[in-house]
Amino acid sequence: MLARGLLAAVCVLTSRAIEGQSATTPAQREIPTPPPLPGVVERYADVPGARLFYLDGGGSGVPVVFMHAGTGSVRVWEHQVAAFAAAGFRFIAYDRRGYGRTAVDSGGPVGTAAGDLEALILHLGIDRFHLVGTAAGGGVSFDYALSFPHRLRSLTVANSVGNVSDSSYRATLDRMLPSSFSALPPDLRELGPSYRAANAEGTRRWLDLEHFSRAPGRRPPAQPARTRVTFAALESLVPPTLLITGDADLYTPPALLRLFMQRIRGAESLIVPEVGHSTYWERPELFNSTVIAFLRKH
Repeated sequence: MLARGLLAAVCVLTSRAIEGQSATTPAQREIPTPPPLPGVVERYADVPGARLFYLDGGGSGVPVVFMHAGTGSVRVWEHQVAAFAAAGFRFIAYDRRGYGRTAVDSGGPVGTAAGDLEALILHLGIDRFHLVGTAAGGGVSFDYALSFPHRLRSLTVANSVGNVSDSSYRATLDRMLPSSFSALPPDLRELGPSYRAANAEGTRRWLDLEHFSRAPGRRPPAQPARTRVTFAALESLVPPTLLITGDADLYTPPALLRLFMQRIRGAESLIVPEVGHSTYWERPELFNSTVIAFLRKH
């Protein structure tokens, strides 16, 4: 029934678009290249098989590295830069392979996403740092935390299915997210209905940034995990961990978050009312204050 309902929603949206009743989508209108985010410098780091584009707020504060979602790039953190800088942290974010302005060598090694982050950390000369990942970036963050636990002061994973490979968990995801789910427009999948109803301009801005995150037809390379993420492995997770989701998150509803809470020792959690899959964007003030308070404890 869920699959039929999702397909029906796609048909309704398509019908409205044909009738000219829907808003203009980012792909249909000219979108200017976004200006640089204030408070950061833009740079590149050469890693095996790629040239990573990254933002760095500089300064002497403890570094915090942000990992974007599969529908984003470094641009999506525009609500976080000033808040974390004002709190005394050094803001760092980068475009993963296949996203934003990161360039991939066609004949070079594919590597792993966790390995790319470690290469960036070595490039920057950083010893230890806080890691914040959302959605698909959260899955990479779990892999990194298992692969390089000595690097992390803390780990925050928001709105993420976590890339856990256990067969029973994958079966749960298949029940929740049928194949027709991916056919829905990205804002329906990843922004909560309360946010879309109350904030039309924010929804348009999110869609613009999603449109910028990848070139048309461009697919991120399939990078294997460096360390297989399982619930058994997460039981030995070393860094202090904060888990966040929204109660309207179709990917990571509270019941899914509780599976992680049961396995990660000492983990803290936050479930945000009326929020979908993008807490950092839908409720940035709450997201920022919660994460900053957590980082200051570690």
